[in-house]
Amino acid sequence: MLPWLSPDDPFPPLEHALREPNGLLAAGGELGPRRLVDAYRRGIFPWYSRGQPILWWSPDPRMVLFTAEFRVRRSLAKRVRQRIYEIRADTAFERVIRACAGPRAKQRGTWITPAMVEAYVELHRRGVAHSVEAWRDGELAGGLYGLALGRVFFGESMFARETDASKIAFVHLLDKLRADGVELVDCQQETEHLAAFGARAIPRREFAALLGRLIHSDAPPVSWVAGRWPEEPAADRRPIAP
Repeated sequence: MLPWLSPDDPFPPLEHALREPNGLLAAGGELGPRRLVDAYRRGIFPWYSRGQPILWWSPDPRMVLFTAEFRVRRSLAKRVRQRIYEIRADTAFERVIRACAGPRAKQRGTWITPAMVEAYVELHRRGVAHSVEAWRDGELAGGLYGLALGRVFFGESMFARETDASKIAFVHLLDKLRADGVELVDCQQETEHLAAFGARAIPRREFAALLGRLIHSDAPPVSWVAGRWPEEPAADRRPIAP
């Protein structure tokens, strides 16, 4: 039986998650800031569609990107150097998440429900959720958002209205994370797109152990200052793939 959570119920242990569908751990509860932060700290995230109850997941294996293993294809690195987009952080968080929730090719709906938008906007107000944005001629061309906890960035979603806009925002994000000593990006699901940047799947037990070390790091907190980011990431810190 899938556990049904009341607002104050704790999450079940990760090893209780179903094998099929992979990682489904519990249903119910609510999307308050405390519940969401507790979930991410444990390696759990919400993912459900409109009309469904809140569903909580912790798949095994888990797709992650170690920032030291981040790589960029030469063609994309060239686009970054061309400075096509102005990169900003946290200047349009709600616009980014609503754009990520918009319709996409080959998808009937979205898992970013209005309740999810409201919950993550509140996390942004509290300094937990962040956006990285690609702007061109004063228009939002693409971007991404996620959560920063300790020495981990939990990537949630990205969108692009122009070529490579979200990818270039991602390159700038990874440069910042590496410079700030953030070791891990949680990618949640396995995709070829993320694998091209060096992401790989690891056992859930290993992922949980990494969170236990990195979330509670004694290192100084990562600084997120809203505004424009440097025009070009430091290429010497960014391995290049063919």
